[in-house]
Amino acid sequence: MAAIERTTGTPQPIGYIRSPLGVVGSVLRWVALILATLLFLIPFYLVLRNALSTEADITGVDWKFFPTDLQWGNIKELFDDENVPMARALYNSAVIGILGTGGQLLLASMAGYGLARIPYKHADKVFYAVMATLMIPAAVSFIPSFIVVSSLGWVSTLRGMIIPTLFSGFAAFLFRQYFLGFPKELEEAARVDGAGYFTTFWRIVVPNSLPFFAAIAAITFIGNWNSFIWPLVIGQDEKSWTVQVAMSTFITAQTVNIHQLFMAAAVSIVPLVLIFAFLQRYLIQGVTQSGIKD
Repeated sequence: MAAIERTTGTPQPIGYIRSPLGVVGSVLRWVALILATLLFLIPFYLVLRNALSTEADITGVDWKFFPTDLQWGNIKELFDDENVPMARALYNSAVIGILGTGGQLLLASMAGYGLARIPYKHADKVFYAVMATLMIPAAVSFIPSFIVVSSLGWVSTLRGMIIPTLFSGFAAFLFRQYFLGFPKELEEAARVDGAGYFTTFWRIVVPNSLPFFAAIAAITFIGNWNSFIWPLVIGQDEKSWTVQVAMSTFITAQTVNIHQLFMAAAVSIVPLVLIFAFLQRYLIQGVTQSGIKD
């Protein structure tokens, strides 16, 4: 039977015979996907391999895929180090990530909904002003932000690291674009029942937008967790160090504690891997739902 042409995604008909060219194309796609997967996994392999190795295994001339004797004691050594409070740093990063993410979602979603739905004569001007903040380099606002935080006495405190980063113009822009495409029929039904903008937002819009909120939350949490410069400047006391700042202490002008540095990196990426594993479908859905709409 002659080969039957079919489009991607349609079920194969009975007696279907794939053409040689189609087989070659499918094999090449799988090879490309496998190579891309391996390239993305190489950094994770290096981190895990070096985290469970000794200094000699890491810096030695003879490379081994994995050391013969895995150093699981490196985990205990990392958390027992009196000079680097890693457990406290993980706690600080978790608090900053959770509270910072929640605050950004609250402010950005309300700002985006107001710009998308509440009629106001100067709404476009406000939106352009918000977008203009994206064009300001972070270095320009860094010193003024530090002066304000210092004058409030928030240096070496978690609120000094969280509050100045709560508003995100980019997140507000994404929420506005999403709410522009939100079904107005649902909101109009709530208005008929006497609900105002605030009630409609919390009882109708938010419950029906949880996947998009989850996508923005995942992206925001990863950004807050990996933040380094601002926590480094504000967290001058070791009790306020984040995990990124704590890891930087393993590299000094005199020594580099390689195996503890890699173990700290391995520990620090575990929360991010778990969040990405649970929310990856929301990340893809959030990107597709945040397109620009007229």
